Amino acid sequence: MKITNVKAIPLEVPVLSMEVPPESLPYYRELVGIVFDSYKSVLVFVETDEGITGLGECMTRVAPQAMASIVNEILRPVVIGNDPLDYELIWEQGFATMRQRGHNKGFMIEAISGVDIAIWDILGKFFNQPIYKLLGGKFRDKIKTYASSIRFKTPEDVVKETSEIMEAGFKAVKLKIGRGVDEDIAAVKAIRNAFGNTIAVMVDANSGYTENSAMKLGRAFERMEVEWFEEPIPPDNLEGYINLSRSLDIPIAAGESEFTRYGFRELITKRAIDIIQPNVGRAGGFTEIKKILAMASAFGIPYAPHTGSSGAPIMAAELHLATYAPGFLIHEYMRNAWSSEQANPLKDKIVNEKFEIFEDGYLKIPSGVGLGITINEKYKEYLVKSTL
Repeated sequence: MKITNVKAIPLEVPVLSMEVPPESLPYYRELVGIVFDSYKSVLVFVETDEGITGLGECMTRVAPQAMASIVNEILRPVVIGNDPLDYELIWEQGFATMRQRGHNKGFMIEAISGVDIAIWDILGKFFNQPIYKLLGGKFRDKIKTYASSIRFKTPEDVVKETSEIMEAGFKAVKLKIGRGVDEDIAAVKAIRNAFGNTIAVMVDANSGYTENSAMKLGRAFERMEVEWFEEPIPPDNLEGYINLSRSLDIPIAAGESEFTRYGFRELITKRAIDIIQPNVGRAGGFTEIKKILAMASAFGIPYAPHTGSSGAPIMAAELHLATYAPGFLIHEYMRNAWSSEQANPLKDKIVNEKFEIFEDGYLKIPSGVGLGITINEKYKEYLVKSTL
């Protein structure tokens, strides 16, 4: 079997209404119209001479046309002509293309991720198996999950939404935080006052705090028995993560902003985090995530996948990893998109299958071969319009 073509297609859906930016990344007010102005994705199709086409997706936060160009102009000539079974060789050749020029993170690795996911989809279809079987097997029959995320509400509204989440069958919830220490403490305290410890609570700052503020918050969250403190500070502050992890009893979770085994090597070996959260569409696809998980396993660090506002192929891929990963902890189910008024159609409108099936705190494991999803023609409604 040989790969005959690679094609990346950029998609974008404008967000028409957003009263409050959905994350607390630094300069979120100034950047809201750039980072959060639309839902974005780059689909990747890899074709073979056996008539099998694989589907993948690159995690895309800005400039989908730029991401698609990297796949089409740099990776396509690297990949074409190879046997999909040589997926590690293909990955390493793609990585080597720009590694010595410093492109070992960011757009280049996200582009490689989308191609790699598509190649694994080919393998699943070729062997008539779901991807989790090719990764190493089904380690669980159902996937423990939490509701993500309650976004910047008053304590009263946090309690109201938490109640709705519990009524829907969830036993764990994540709050977006990062707009103020007192505000964040009040939100978690409101849940504890209303529901006690009947629901697990996680918090996610999306790098919104300084190390000192994060330390203060972490102390408060320890007393309220919060499950983890996610991305408390920017990802480039490795020493800050080491200090927080050593000083606080609450687990520090991070990794959605990291790329490849080399970045995770530093987080893991330096004990900078307690829970790893790679995204398969950003950290190198299945080929690289499998290596990251093996390294985390050697250090006894659990895995809680990041899904975020991804499209359907990444969401489906994460379910396969959650089914397989020996060190799996809990899965992120995106109950709310960036805009509470406008769901992300790239998650469920562009595929023919309902692949996220939730019941009583768990998601069902994937069905079908490969990723287990097929794209419909609706994706063409979201093609990026050229700005040239």
